[in-house]
Amino acid sequence: MAKLHTLIQDHGRQAVLDLDFDRKVVDAAAGYLATDSVDVGFLFSGWAYTPLPHRRLADDETWSVRTDHASIVIQPGIYVPDEGKHVSVGVPYGSRARLILLYLQTQAMKNKSREIELGACLTSWMQKMNISKGGKSYADVREQADRIARCRLSFQFKQGSMSGLINQHILDQAVFTHDPESPNTRFAETVTLSEGYYQQLKKHPIPVEDAAIRQISNNSMAIDVYIWLAYRLHALNQPTKITWKSLHLQFGSGYGRLDNFKLRFKESLALALAVYPDASISDEQFGIVLNPSRPPIAFKAK
Repeated sequence: MAKLHTLIQDHGRQAVLDLDFDRKVVDAAAGYLATDSVDVGFLFSGWAYTPLPHRRLADDETWSVRTDHASIVIQPGIYVPDEGKHVSVGVPYGSRARLILLYLQTQAMKNKSREIELGACLTSWMQKMNISKGGKSYADVREQADRIARCRLSFQFKQGSMSGLINQHILDQAVFTHDPESPNTRFAETVTLSEGYYQQLKKHPIPVEDAAIRQISNNSMAIDVYIWLAYRLHALNQPTKITWKSLHLQFGSGYGRLDNFKLRFKESLALALAVYPDASISDEQFGIVLNPSRPPIAFKAK
């Protein structure tokens, strides 16, 4: 993938598009290289191994992912309307939920505070991430913010013979507003990260580059792969083999057939590598090989 970035820098985006490269990958790489910003975001490291669902589940369905290193269970939250029975709001999913989580955790780390403003601040940041304001996009953001505010997580981690369990909400508090024209639509204007989640975030953050996330902001699997690589590659001491079975367990929930997953994963991996120029990955028949690499934010900071 380093070859692609060199070609773009030497000959320009249009010249590279005339070669045998995927347009989405070229556009992501060119957009990344054209950005001077070195803004950094932060995520709790648990998300590197246990991502959110890519697609909407039934509102009362629990989500779980189990890998060789960790597992997660996400229970949907409950909403009590002014009239009628309580209803499940469903677990967060897709790229919008990932971007909101990134925003919340980044603000908490940068401001050294669990209390975070959403509203206009979140809207402005989502526009920065190439998510347009208004219409369905804004409604999606409101819905995912509501799901995040109400869900409950159980993370379990394994290291050798030791294992640990973390049960928590992402948020302790949220102040909601209601749209008079859409009574069932709720949006948290201010939120407070739970103390347990905030402490884990401070102890185990993953730094990621805003410029990279912006170019892949509409592809939830590409975001997951980028975060995973940002967490793993710089910590490696030697090449590490990852089988298709392991990749399927971690990233492929919802993809029953392995061949369907392989195609989607390779596309997402190419996008992740387009915005992580220093990542060194080998594509093999059994899966992929991760090679020790510089962390992603070092590329712009050198």
